[in-house]
Amino acid sequence: KKAAALKPGEVLLLENTRFYPEEEKGDAEFAGKLAALGDIYVNDAFGTAHRAHASTTIVANYFDKQHKTFGFLMEREIGNASRAMKNPEKPVTCVTGGSKVSDKILLLEKFLDYADNILIGGAMAYTFMMAKRGQVGNSLVEADKIKIAKEFLKKAKAAGVKVLLPRDSVCGDKFAADASVQVFPSNAIPDGWMGLDIGPSAAKAFARTIRASKTVIWNGPMGVFEMPAFAEGTKVVAKACASATRKGAFTMVGGGDSVAAVNQLKLAKKVSFVSTGGGAMLEFLEGKELPGIKAITG
Repeated sequence: KKAAALKPGEVLLLENTRFYPEEEKGDAEFAGKLAALGDIYVNDAFGTAHRAHASTTIVANYFDKQHKTFGFLMEREIGNASRAMKNPEKPVTCVTGGSKVSDKILLLEKFLDYADNILIGGAMAYTFMMAKRGQVGNSLVEADKIKIAKEFLKKAKAAGVKVLLPRDSVCGDKFAADASVQVFPSNAIPDGWMGLDIGPSAAKAFARTIRASKTVIWNGPMGVFEMPAFAEGTKVVAKACASATRKGAFTMVGGGDSVAAVNQLKLAKKVSFVSTGGGAMLEFLEGKELPGIKAITG
């Protein structure tokens, strides 16, 4: 009734659809009820494009091609990610961080298709260090992913893609903001210490590579950015991305912590594009078909 009674210029805002269990189940009947409220469907929620929910994917089935479309944000997200992945201006540098190889291995594999350089920071770097027989002390390592890391390094070499691991690390004697701090070579971290950020030498090398690039994709922090003692590597990478942008490079930042870093440093407007989609952008960059996008494009 309320939808039918709307006057020109009026908007009817519905309750958050996730309060209804039918939303995340992708319930067709629920989607049909939503579809009945309008004549045209516009999806502008890139952050949920990787989920086949009722209001983001299933609802689009009730509209023909002429009556469903993307909103401006969705267009920008798809356009910028596609620009970075398809025929990007070279050299292309992909920077990835975060704690787990298991979260990023598909992304890294995809980067081999178009990257010239892959820079790996964050705790995931220590699994790669172990794959190269380095000593990483008490750093976080996914023991069951060492073989995958080793295979990836072989593939990168065969593809002619340069992989940069941090040559040194800022280490703590515990995972805490008040930890004692020392810098060690990343492949010779003593027992009792854990790598919690890329070191000053690594940060310089990463920044140099980023500044010399024409396309930069950055996903994931270089260290435990929330703790000031272990935030410098992420800051240096963020500033290098801004510097590359000033020199004419296309730079895209995606993923919660790297986005938080550029926002905190007030550099969001100094890079080409900051994605609003964490998991959605990750899956798009992995080359996966996102349900929310397919629902519109068919």
